[in-house]
Amino acid sequence: MGCLTRVLAQNHPRVAAGAVCLCDTPGMQLQNILFSQGFGTRRVCAGLVQQGFVQVYPSAEATEPELVTDSALELEPEGLRFRVSGVEWEYFEKAYVALHKPAGTECSQKPSTYPSIYTLLPSPLRLRPQKGAVQGVQAVGRLDQDTTGLLLLTDDGQFIHKMSSPRHHVPKVYEIVCCHEVTSQQVQRLLDGVVLDDDPKPVRAAACEVAGDHLLHLTLTEGKYHQVKRMLAAVGNRVEGLHRSRIGGLDLRGLAPGEWCWLREADLELLKPLPASKA
Repeated sequence: MGCLTRVLAQNHPRVAAGAVCLCDTPGMQLQNILFSQGFGTRRVCAGLVQQGFVQVYPSAEATEPELVTDSALELEPEGLRFRVSGVEWEYFEKAYVALHKPAGTECSQKPSTYPSIYTLLPSPLRLRPQKGAVQGVQAVGRLDQDTTGLLLLTDDGQFIHKMSSPRHHVPKVYEIVCCHEVTSQQVQRLLDGVVLDDDPKPVRAAACEVAGDHLLHLTLTEGKYHQVKRMLAAVGNRVEGLHRSRIGGLDLRGLAPGEWCWLREADLELLKPLPASKA
């Protein structure tokens, strides 16, 4: 049993039982865990530990973390909770995040006019190491600067590719404030399909519901450029306000504009595509 584990085991029996994050079995060095989570280079992460800025929760049930100063201490990373310079964190091999995008922000690392959505995220999420030139989590698709609502971000390239694939028909619900009163004829045309100027194939709404004289709830399974605005224009209306409220079975979970949260396995299960017959 390692030194730190022996000390903790005196106060936390579950450590000795091997049912907690701290263990003697081969795992990851604490400095490498911090590096993988975006807390800086390995040297910086080692310094954070050695200088007393890192505390580790000794068990899943623990309410207070323990100070750790051995940067080479091997820990089981799965489920590990820790505190770095007073910031609470949890280990995730891959980061999956939901953000409530506010208006007046751009989904770009190099915004041209408005602040980037990435400034709304804590530094570790922006600095998680990647093999490519761009570090940190990336947005899964984009929302226009004036569009608000649910945005997914991750550092899982396969997940981004799958969610962005035209064959992956995950329904997305948009709440639209229209310039003109919505008519039943416009709703029917959106359901039947409209032709956009860059594709002769009609694009159809999976669902379309009038929620008020100027309010429309539109469900799409594709992600063409400015699709909602172009579809409304094609039926003789215009988008005055646009908000994405749901992706698959996942909603904003009460997040205020600018807030984010982790997505766990159960959340990812909600991001299922429609059956092929309905897509």
